Amino acid sequence: MENVPCTMKAWIYGQHGKPEDVLKLKSDVVVPELKEDQVLVKVMASGLNPVDNKRMLGIFVQAECPFPTVPGYDVAGVVVKVGSQVKNLKVGDEVYGNIHEKALDHPKQYGTLAEYTAVEERLLAPKPKNLSFTEAASLPVAIGTAYEGLQRCEFTAGQSILVLGGAGGVGSMVIQLAKHVFGASRVVATASTGKLELLRNLGADLAVDYTKENFEDLPEKFDVVYDCVGQCERAVKAMKEGGKVVIVIGAVTVPAFVFIVTSNGADLEKLNPYLESGKVKAVIDPNGIYPFSQTLEGLAYVDTGRVAGKVVIYPIQQDN
Repeated sequence: MENVPCTMKAWIYGQHGKPEDVLKLKSDVVVPELKEDQVLVKVMASGLNPVDNKRMLGIFVQAECPFPTVPGYDVAGVVVKVGSQVKNLKVGDEVYGNIHEKALDHPKQYGTLAEYTAVEERLLAPKPKNLSFTEAASLPVAIGTAYEGLQRCEFTAGQSILVLGGAGGVGSMVIQLAKHVFGASRVVATASTGKLELLRNLGADLAVDYTKENFEDLPEKFDVVYDCVGQCERAVKAMKEGGKVVIVIGAVTVPAFVFIVTSNGADLEKLNPYLESGKVKAVIDPNGIYPFSQTLEGLAYVDTGRVAGKVVIYPIQQDN
């Protein structure tokens, strides 16, 4: 068993504000203690998400955890310690997952932008054998959100789907899951000019340049519109009669519905075969890998809204 230290390096904030003002890298943060159903993960890589910036700004203050807070949802790493009730995972296992079961409902105080994090066994899955820690860390929140949204709108084989924001973290997963896991008959997705080729590579049958045309004016309508960008009012105009619109951000226009992802290791495990076969691929922005010391730069890049796929912090563990 690895000798786990008492303290660790972690990014931590003690008040709400802009990340560059409140988030600090400290080397004396206490390693979290394990509950019976948790494992301690040595963090190798962590994915960044827009919610990290929003939580720091205090947007979800009513449902927050106590200060001081270590941000971060996505993790890929190695199990170094197990709680007494852990049944399947063991020391040495390579795992990945979203460590916050309810994304915005009192998430954990200690997230994944740290050398170690404690997480319930049920929220983790074995890391796909063919993926690097960087690739695995880019997936949990994005693929989990994509999968849950498609399930909630009861998407089935033979249906058509329009994905708004197809080049983003969630959108890039919706395209792939709709096509390769759920069996969509037709996938159309929107992005800016420079990202259209990415959409086609992911499996979109038609890539729509939103800077040049309005998706609601397309001659075809869709069984499902999956809105990742907050354009619900327009999205509703693009669905077929009796169709469905699912959104993950922004105001809701009836009959659309919004949801916030629930983390679930079992869903990741279901999707592992598609990742291991290469049918579904991790999508990381070409400029989207930042070392641990440059986490603030990574968060600033996420905040631009121009990321293709995901931003990942790697490596987190340094050889001392």
